[in-house]
Amino acid sequence: MNHREIVENLGLEPLPGEGGMFRNTLDDGNSTAIYFLLKEGEPTMFHRLPGPEIFHFYMGDPARISILGPGRDYGDAILATDLRQGHRPQLIVPANTWQAAETMGEWSLLGTTMAPGFRQQDFELATRDELGHGWPEAAALIERHTPA
Repeated sequence: MNHREIVENLGLEPLPGEGGMFRNTLDDGNSTAIYFLLKEGEPTMFHRLPGPEIFHFYMGDPARISILGPGRDYGDAILATDLRQGHRPQLIVPANTWQAAETMGEWSLLGTTMAPGFRQQDFELATRDELGHGWPEAAALIERHTPA
């Protein structure tokens, strides 16, 4: 299967601002869930949300989730199924944490779940200057995941 088939089969659309392709699968007023597809060469932009976001790995190549945390910490986690390699099929990004994602191959199909649910007005896109002041040692990572 290729990413075009996944987009067609799942009815995915571009995710404005953040990047990637998505489709809402649940919004019941208490929680939200989406399918989320990352394609090669199209990383998401750093953003943060006021509540925790749970990532789930479904299929494709491993995905890297990069996090800029409190106290100037930064790092990443790999979403995939090879537990011996340190991959995880699920990752929780804490509330108010800058996050970005990218596939480590051609494509990765993920899902995310939030409770309380995602609301567009709560989405905060980072700027390069803003993150550069807080995490100067992560300059290359920040440049790759912020709008020019």
